[in-house]
Amino acid sequence: MNRTGGWPAAPAWTWCATRLVLLLLVFRVVSLPGADVTTDVSVIYQGWSGVLRQGSFPLYDVTWQYPPAAALAILSPGLLPFLGYAPAFFVLSCLADLVVFGLLTYAGRRPGRSSRGAWTWVAGLPLLGPTAYARYDLMVTAVAVAALLAGARYPRVMGALAAFGALLKVWPALLLVGATRLRAWLSAAVTGAGVAALFAVAMPGAFAFLAFQRDRGTEVESLGGLVLHVARRFGWPGEVVLNYGSVEFVGPYAGTVGRAAVALSVGACCWLLLWRLRAARFEPHTLADAAFTAVLLLTVTSRVISPQYLVWLIGLAAVRGCFRASRTDTPAALVLAAAFVTLLEFPVGFAHVIVSDTYGVALLLLRNALLVAAALTAARALWRATVPAATEPVPVSPADRVRSRATGR
Repeated sequence: MNRTGGWPAAPAWTWCATRLVLLLLVFRVVSLPGADVTTDVSVIYQGWSGVLRQGSFPLYDVTWQYPPAAALAILSPGLLPFLGYAPAFFVLSCLADLVVFGLLTYAGRRPGRSSRGAWTWVAGLPLLGPTAYARYDLMVTAVAVAALLAGARYPRVMGALAAFGALLKVWPALLLVGATRLRAWLSAAVTGAGVAALFAVAMPGAFAFLAFQRDRGTEVESLGGLVLHVARRFGWPGEVVLNYGSVEFVGPYAGTVGRAAVALSVGACCWLLLWRLRAARFEPHTLADAAFTAVLLLTVTSRVISPQYLVWLIGLAAVRGCFRASRTDTPAALVLAAAFVTLLEFPVGFAHVIVSDTYGVALLLLRNALLVAAALTAARALWRATVPAATEPVPVSPADRVRSRATGR
């Protein structure tokens, strides 16, 4: 059996078997208990596509909260005109999944790499159930995976893909946190500005989503939502409503909890900035570890932790798994465990979550505790691997040595 880094190469039949199950779920040949997760595609996405085909963004629909390039994902089922909208979307999701699998498998076969990245993807994505194929996040994750895998050898390609991914769903901008080459940042700036300008000129309302995102509240599955679930069980009079496309809490102090989440996100950004200023050891796996950590931190502190966000984390966990030297194995395992608990929480147990009963609150507590533990352990591992201790000499680059000799110092 072919082995890379001590791991057997992930066979294609394993991917095929697990993805057949996902397709059976989204096509509702087999059904899970709970809500039908495919209605976002057949109702919401399909409705948006009708507006987008007219040459405008959904300006008056507050549920449209995505950057302008998301229009490409929503319109993509048109590439398969022989299928209906929802079936075409599911097929394209499966193709994006296959692209990720292929990229990870290829990367794992290179010298010094490992096949555990491909295995993480093969085993991890099905843990989310039909949600994995019923949201466009899988397409965004494919772009992010390609960007990270290109990062070490092709910084310009990485920068361009990261910028394009950010215009699909913002979070891929965090892939640049660990980028050390100026070419990656310049490529991202040029690509981002160019694509954004193109959408702004071609279609009205390209950036209306910014106001809709600003006005969002505390979603029931977030850390802040967990606080309000517990408060609700002790008599807090708030309610659960469908607001801005997600199920949110409204009532006394709900706004305060939302502002606290924003403060935590700002704190996470400050930590990332401090890490970037202090980090002195950058190895080939650092880029992937930093991206994984950054997205984890911003996910757990967000006012919204939707089930599809786990697709991002599984993809980034898979990329960092391609590197034998990565020190974030524990947080990656915690993310996979959180993905399975997420399936139990949504769609299977979502009715329990909405009413804040013991079972629903327990599922949320476990899922969010796993994500918080993953974020903290990833941040700790990243810091230890890259920031020299106080008594440890700071590494000197070859360029600095040359300059030092030239000046006689």
